[in-house]
Amino acid sequence: MPRTRLGRLALVLAVAIALWTWPGGRAFPFFYYLAWIAFLGALLGVGYRAFSRRFMWQLRNRLIVTYVFIGVIPVALLLIMMVVVGLLLAWQFSTFVVTTDLRNELQRLESANRSITHQYAHLLRHGGKLENTQLGLNNEAFPGRQVTAYVHGRPTLLMGDAPHALPASPPSAAPESAIVLDEGELYLRAVNQSHYGPGEDDRIVIVSSIPLDKPHLEAIEASMGRIEVYSERSGDSAAQHKAANLSIGDTDIDISSSPKVSCGKLPPPAWRMDMELTSFTPVQNVLHWQTGSARHLLMIVRTRPSLLYSRLFRTLGEWTSAIYIGLAALAFVFALIEVAAFVIGMRLTRTMTLSVDKLYKATEHVNRGDLTHRIAVHSHDQMAALERSFNSMTGSLEKLIAEQKEKQRIESELQIAKEVQDLLFPRDSADLDGLELHGICRPARTVSGDYYDFVPVGSSTVGLAVGDISGKGISAALMMATVHAFVRAHTLAEKLPVGARAGSAVGVAASNAAGDAVGDPAPGTVLAMLNQQLYRSTPEQKYATMFLGFYDQRTRRLTYSNAGHLPPIVLRATGAVERLEAGGTVVGLFGDMVYPEGALELAEGDIVVAFSDGITEPENDYGEFGEDRLVQIVEENRHLPLPRISEAILNAVIDWIGGEEQPDDMTVVLARAR
Repeated sequence: MPRTRLGRLALVLAVAIALWTWPGGRAFPFFYYLAWIAFLGALLGVGYRAFSRRFMWQLRNRLIVTYVFIGVIPVALLLIMMVVVGLLLAWQFSTFVVTTDLRNELQRLESANRSITHQYAHLLRHGGKLENTQLGLNNEAFPGRQVTAYVHGRPTLLMGDAPHALPASPPSAAPESAIVLDEGELYLRAVNQSHYGPGEDDRIVIVSSIPLDKPHLEAIEASMGRIEVYSERSGDSAAQHKAANLSIGDTDIDISSSPKVSCGKLPPPAWRMDMELTSFTPVQNVLHWQTGSARHLLMIVRTRPSLLYSRLFRTLGEWTSAIYIGLAALAFVFALIEVAAFVIGMRLTRTMTLSVDKLYKATEHVNRGDLTHRIAVHSHDQMAALERSFNSMTGSLEKLIAEQKEKQRIESELQIAKEVQDLLFPRDSADLDGLELHGICRPARTVSGDYYDFVPVGSSTVGLAVGDISGKGISAALMMATVHAFVRAHTLAEKLPVGARAGSAVGVAASNAAGDAVGDPAPGTVLAMLNQQLYRSTPEQKYATMFLGFYDQRTRRLTYSNAGHLPPIVLRATGAVERLEAGGTVVGLFGDMVYPEGALELAEGDIVVAFSDGITEPENDYGEFGEDRLVQIVEENRHLPLPRISEAILNAVIDWIGGEEQPDDMTVVLARAR
């Protein structure tokens, strides 16, 4: 089975052609016609699909089709219905007028004939004679009238000429008035009877006839256009021209030859749309005088709306033209309203379609990456608000993309700064034979404001530095790099030969070591020098906390000074806990500060834990993480390698804060004597 509509259409067409060409296919016409109907339906479906894809894609075309279905088609259908109803009413009215006038003429003839019948019956009762007696007979009311009296079946001509034989005795079932077909001629005939004696045969029958010819028909139907009356064809001629006959009941009406009776003429049109209207109506129950049977005639009326209008409103007299003018004015007003509605609808449609077209073109600009394109707004409707919203959106997108590019640039620079900062942290453990060292820093952002370093000093001494810069982000990272450089420079300056540092104007007293070299640097001296440098070179609000210690493995002695940093914790192998609190205030905030020093000896298995406030100060619903939990974690894992202990500490802090954002940089430095 084909999957596409075109394939199914081809299949249906092939089946239809096969049924047509198959010799026995016409024996099953239902299936044959069904196949062709299916083919036409599929063809219409494919055509509609192609039409909708090509033509209905644009909103303008969709609105045009919508207006056609909503506005044009209903109006057109109403106009067609009005025209059809008007034509039907005109046709019916024209034939109604003619038949009504004929019926009125028959009733008038019957009334006059009834009066004559009563008068002659009264005459016969009193012994009068019919011959040479005319009672109330007046030919002015009915020109061409013929009046015949029948007494005992004998006809007597009372009035009129007798160019033909007198009418035969009327049929017993003849109506009082009717259109009569007598010897091939048409008459308006009235038949009335009255008894003048006691006997059953003592009755008189009066028959009045008016020939239904052209003069009389024109007198009856004046100013109605052209009227034609067709009667039945008789004899061999009817058989020869059977195809040209129109059957009404059991009567074959001859419509191929000249009409039986015709009168009047169609006047020229009174106005441009005064067209010809042709209507027809059967005239039933026409009496065939000789046989008494009913026959039918066909009456055709050719007229114009102006004639019908004049006939309809002829009772208004002079007001007829006023009504005509009023109707014309009303039609003109309706036409103006329709034109105005059409123009307004087209203008509204144009504003909508133009807005949609501008929005579509603007989206194409955006799709090409052109966010500088703006829609020109000239109105103050909802579509204009949508256009302004689009302009605002593209402006916001342009600004957002610029900000995103700037953010990416900053992130790239921060990533470079992070890579540089990672190089500042010690990559080697700098372990001594008598001391294990390990440090880790987890920034809260891309770069860190925490600082730690292991500084080798000679072959048997190592410097241990841990610091925290005020603030976070790139400014803290830059100051951290400054502190790192200062610590390294000052520490190395303390180990330079005397001649090399004579011009440095540092002003630090020499140690008691022999030779050209000075002894190990003092942590308090280094912090004092660092404080002076930061105080002079950094803003007032920038400062740092610092713990600096030097461990000599020969004497197992740790000399330190704490500049406002959280006191490191010493966990003795015996279970005792000490805090390294000797020192002074932060560095960089005040000038000419002095930093006292402290010292202690480390036994084998003792662990020094130095940390930043990002370890102990994170909070949750139960409060801060605190130093007690830190000591507990180190105690529980002190037998593990130092990297494992550091990892356990960081994991515990992260679990403590849960899914919240890391509030501060987290730094842990561990040193274990061995």
